[in-house]
Amino acid sequence: MAITVFIRYQLDPFKRAMFEQYSKNWLTIIPKCGGDLQGYWMPHEGTNNIAFALISFESLAAYESYRARLRADPEGMANFAYAEENKFILAEERSFLHKVVA
Repeated sequence: MAITVFIRYQLDPFKRAMFEQYSKNWLTIIPKCGGDLQGYWMPHEGTNNIAFALISFESLAAYESYRARLRADPEGMANFAYAEENKFILAEERSFLHKVVA
């Protein structure tokens, strides 16, 4: 069963540009490590501190393999370090979803 990981980020609203750069960095890293990146969404109007990402996988096992590759990837580790150093992500929630089909 295919799954999609829905990630909800709570951001420091004064550091949105840093989160946008962080998101852009993932555009090449995630596919390289095996994720089917659906995209990142930034605040535009209304709430200014919530962002989203969607990444799909063939299965939960494929997601676990991806996470292992991501932790070993130098660019991925550098992007995680960038987020930790700059503290623009205040909270992160993950939900694992599957598409409803007829």
